[in-house]
Amino acid sequence: MNNLLKLNPEIRGLLLEQGAEDALKCYECGRCMAACPWNMLEGVNYTTYQFPDLVRLGAILCSEDKETVCKETNEVFRCVGCDSCLYECPRKVNISNILRSARRIMIDFGSYPAELKSLIFRLTSSNNPLGESHDKRKDWVQGLEIEKYNSTIENLLFVCCITAYDPRAKNVARSLAQILKKAGVSFGIASDDESCCGEAIRRAGGEKIFRLLYNNNINAFKKLNVKNAISISPHCYTIFASEYRSHYNFQLYHYTQTIFELIKNNRIKPVRPFNKIVVYHDPCTLGRQSGIYEEPREILKSIPGLRLAEVPFFNRKNSICCGAGSMGLWREYANEERLVNLRLKQLLTTGAEVIAVSCPYCLQMFEETLKAKDTGIRVMDISEILAESMEI
Repeated sequence: MNNLLKLNPEIRGLLLEQGAEDALKCYECGRCMAACPWNMLEGVNYTTYQFPDLVRLGAILCSEDKETVCKETNEVFRCVGCDSCLYECPRKVNISNILRSARRIMIDFGSYPAELKSLIFRLTSSNNPLGESHDKRKDWVQGLEIEKYNSTIENLLFVCCITAYDPRAKNVARSLAQILKKAGVSFGIASDDESCCGEAIRRAGGEKIFRLLYNNNINAFKKLNVKNAISISPHCYTIFASEYRSHYNFQLYHYTQTIFELIKNNRIKPVRPFNKIVVYHDPCTLGRQSGIYEEPREILKSIPGLRLAEVPFFNRKNSICCGAGSMGLWREYANEERLVNLRLKQLLTTGAEVIAVSCPYCLQMFEETLKAKDTGIRVMDISEILAESMEI
């Protein structure tokens, strides 16, 4: 992005107003570039540290050259919001937010990747990124006899769009629901009132559509008088914690936290051996962004016969993103530019027979990629492994 000779103070001011003020704290030490997973791929040179400087100078989003605009759009929207750079930064400069501010402006002016344009249309028209009918949001429940949430029920189980609609991911919701029922947990669902949580599209810069989805859900929570919510997706968990709870007060749990407590209190007891080597992948949203590292591992350790492996160094806070964040799940990249290939190589090097996940985005990214590799490695959500051990 060699447009440093063309400066625009109005763009600079607009970016700072939109949330890019962290750019003023950066002193370009370069540690963010070393931490960014894109720079672990051969052939990708993602100059992460330059973005704050471009904002300070007003040297971004101001070119009129078509080729430069195209390249700049690709670079601005490449960030998956994994926050590896934020974790590494000595001054806690949030480059994800800086780039989100640029994306917000670009989306408002219609200058953004085509995949995201169709995605925003689906979210606007159907309140979910898959474009599915709202009537189908509760189809995953068929045969399980799950109550509709009301104020007499203790917990709302918030089922994200992927686990509600995707044929493969539906089994995650079903496994978790059956585990909670067997443990005697009071919970219900509100599929008729739910919309997409909006976390990923907000990171991608779609602030207006996020506000629409956010308002839909907040109004539903208020109408239902939700006091406790259990989320399946860590993306829902993250945005609920950072945004929703600042305007509506409720207790929030990721399902791994709930299950871990149930195991500790002997309300769940895995009995059937799961004789496999299992490696757990830390999702960015559950790990670095929410600080939940040990509960998923403790659940896996409680399962008889399961041998838990770890990726050397690149685990917990150093985990590498699967590439699905910030709507990366819907982006198209050349094979050599896919973060999922890097992460899978790390996971498979452990000798694991099963990759355990706790995020539906990771489940989709890994499973779809492994289909083409014909490795025989299974990808399973933690709830699915536990359900097998509980003979559900």
